[in-house]
Amino acid sequence: MTSRISLLPPVEGQAVQGLPDFAHHYAEVNGVRLHYVEGGSGEPVVLLHGWPFTWLEFRATMPLLAAAGYRVIAPDLRGFGFSDKPESGYRKTNVARDVAELVERLGSAPVNLVGQDIGMMVAFALAASRPELVRKAVLGEALIPGYGLEDYMDPARGGYGHFAHHMQVDLATRQTEGCEEEFLGPTWDMMSASKDKSWTRELLAAFQAPGAMRGGFQHYGTLLEDIEESRDLLGENKLAMPVLTVNGEYGIPAAQTAGSVARVAEPSRFEQDIVPGSGHTLGEDNPAWYAARLDRFFRS
Repeated sequence: MTSRISLLPPVEGQAVQGLPDFAHHYAEVNGVRLHYVEGGSGEPVVLLHGWPFTWLEFRATMPLLAAAGYRVIAPDLRGFGFSDKPESGYRKTNVARDVAELVERLGSAPVNLVGQDIGMMVAFALAASRPELVRKAVLGEALIPGYGLEDYMDPARGGYGHFAHHMQVDLATRQTEGCEEEFLGPTWDMMSASKDKSWTRELLAAFQAPGAMRGGFQHYGTLLEDIEESRDLLGENKLAMPVLTVNGEYGIPAAQTAGSVARVAEPSRFEQDIVPGSGHTLGEDNPAWYAARLDRFFRS
């Protein structure tokens, strides 16, 4: 029997429980209201989460980056967490526009941009379409639509089976609403190498909110469009900024991510690394190593 958890939206400026130097905020951008958490001061770092997560994916890493001298900004992408969950607008180029307008509104450009999973796809779209807003880019635990992701989307040819399910947004929503814990619990167990899964209780509450499961699946529902649009963003060019790929030791094979990103990054400004002891959830499984590696890349 699924346990239901009530989670009230935080008010503007409310301190984040457990992260006293961080606060909840909201911004109206690109026709949606985005929730984001911000703390620290210094050079800005924007953290873009994946599925099925919210800004909480980076909760353990954020205070470490703030302590290292960064202004840390972690939004809930549209469809997730406390951000709006509209019925449309989930193409990665448009979600990237959400983030671009947030960055501009906060006056924080150019930023060090970190994207994981779905967030990696959004980060690529932002770095490719608005390079003036991105100082350095860290991409992890996914592949870029149009640059290799399509090769892993067909389970009949050895690809990842969740694409076939999640891309059928209506079906996936009907099958998972009301049994979020049964569906997401094993997913988080598989994704994280950490034995402590207590941090997923707040995540579960976020996905039990009305429209939350559908909002997450919407990011998969646009992938065929994303494949076509991503190829047009760069043309024959490469990303203008230095790029680092980071994968978990037990996450998506690093060669898949690096092989995809190598097609869009300048070879002389492209680095790769692996988070030891980590699964898919890089910011949770080994936050100290992860934060230190980001810091080293940003300062290099």
